[in-house]
Amino acid sequence: MSRSDRIIEREALLFRLEKGLTSFEPVNLKSLLLKYNILTLFRPLSENFSGMCIKSQSGKMFMLVNSTQSRGRQRFTIAHELYHLYIEKNPKPHICTVGEQKNLSEKNADAFASVLLMPSDGIMQLIPEEELNIQNLSLATVLKIEHYFVISHKALVYRLADLNLIKKSYAQELLILPIKDNARQYGYDINIYEPGNSGLVIGDYGAHARLLFDDGKISEGHYLELLSKISRDNEACEN
Repeated sequence: MSRSDRIIEREALLFRLEKGLTSFEPVNLKSLLLKYNILTLFRPLSENFSGMCIKSQSGKMFMLVNSTQSRGRQRFTIAHELYHLYIEKNPKPHICTVGEQKNLSEKNADAFASVLLMPSDGIMQLIPEEELNIQNLSLATVLKIEHYFVISHKALVYRLADLNLIKKSYAQELLILPIKDNARQYGYDINIYEPGNSGLVIGDYGAHARLLFDDGKISEGHYLELLSKISRDNEACEN
């Protein structure tokens, strides 16, 4: 592990500690976004657009997440954007895309997201003792870990390889598996491999609308229009 990797891992673990999380448990990202008032919108975006974030000079934070990507991938995007909002110095508005050509900031954000969502201590506690030394975890164990942390199959495979818990050749085998079919066969829900959350809004959007109305800055009609938009978005999310 390089010095840079060690620094990123420490930052991710300190972030967990600061937010009241142990190094074993999965992160409830939606609750975290709500608690720290990060206005987050889930919208259908182009295939290569994962998300973006903005932090204003006053400290207000905004995040946009691509709802057409799998729920597991969306969680990785959120954790990635948290790096830009909380860890990166002088973050600038940017768009996070899918692909290998990434600058240092984007690579650091990916590394942070990986450690934040899949801490090594948490992973190790889920691996049977007999599998720890063979670098060839069973598919049952892999599925258990990715569903425990609610993360995409691809992200977990890369993390396991980085931790030297699986060989690179086995990682390639895992990456080409029809993972949804395998998850079904092992009795798991496949929601984490499917898109979702389209139209979901997390944050104080409605509260701000109410304050604007109470202060006489918007009309009752405009206020009701804003509330109806949230209702339509939530209905879209549920369907």
